Amino acid sequence: MLTWFEETIVEQRRLPLFCFFVALILAFVVTRVHVRLIRAGVGWFRNVSIGDLHIHHVVFGVVLMLVGGVTGLIVSAGSTGWYAFAAAVFGVGSALVLDEFALILHLRDVYWSEEGRTSVDAVFIAVAVTGLLLLGLRPLSWESIGGLPVHGGFAVAVLVINLLLAVVTLLKGKIWTGLAGLFVPVLLVVGAIRLARPGSPWARWFFGPGARRPNPAKMEKAMRREIRWRRPVIRAKIAFQEFLSGRHDLPSIAGSADRRRRYRRARRPRLPARGRRFVPPRALRRRRPPRYLR
Repeated sequence: MLTWFEETIVEQRRLPLFCFFVALILAFVVTRVHVRLIRAGVGWFRNVSIGDLHIHHVVFGVVLMLVGGVTGLIVSAGSTGWYAFAAAVFGVGSALVLDEFALILHLRDVYWSEEGRTSVDAVFIAVAVTGLLLLGLRPLSWESIGGLPVHGGFAVAVLVINLLLAVVTLLKGKIWTGLAGLFVPVLLVVGAIRLARPGSPWARWFFGPGARRPNPAKMEKAMRREIRWRRPVIRAKIAFQEFLSGRHDLPSIAGSADRRRRYRRARRPRLPARGRRFVPPRALRRRRPPRYLR
């Protein structure tokens, strides 16, 4: 293991990238554990607030990304150790920002809603891409084909073709195939040729119900593939995400307790001011007996 680390990471000058990778994963796990404890109302775990202002951890992530990025620019030509430390700080900040990616995308707090799963997907994509870079793979590799070097205009043509295939694959709704195909171009060919997913932009434009020339047979085939192959994979991914980051469709226990407390406080009858007649709340007025029974 140590030999592999020295040959693959240290000698190939990938130590800063490795520190970023480890810090990204550890910071995401620690953050999710912390917010799940806050959600459950366990112990002293609470949100960071200043008065009525709730400070999301994306704010701390932006600060750490700035500190790590600027520090990395300063020490990149100097000590490798400090450069790796700056990369680790940048990784921690990236985890905090990506963990609230859905907040940035929707411009509202959807952390524990269904839309909040986008944050977990963003972290998974960042971890996958960084892991492929650590293994020595490079996106849109056009320097060689089949071990033969590529130069000049042919290299530019190969790069443009890879980009077009990646765009087509992503438009067909195959996000993971498109991202992996950036490192393994053969997957881009497969993703661009195969049938698009039923909810993808490609399906809506070319054979869906809203297309100029709808193709019900092709749409039905895409739906069968979605139910047979895609749905089990999605259920497995959601199960793993819920195991790691918690359910995104359940209300917060601490939030529910706060709402119940505010509701009881609002329903509590207030004492009348001196000199004023006591007027009970509406719910209590309904329960008062008629005048002839008093």
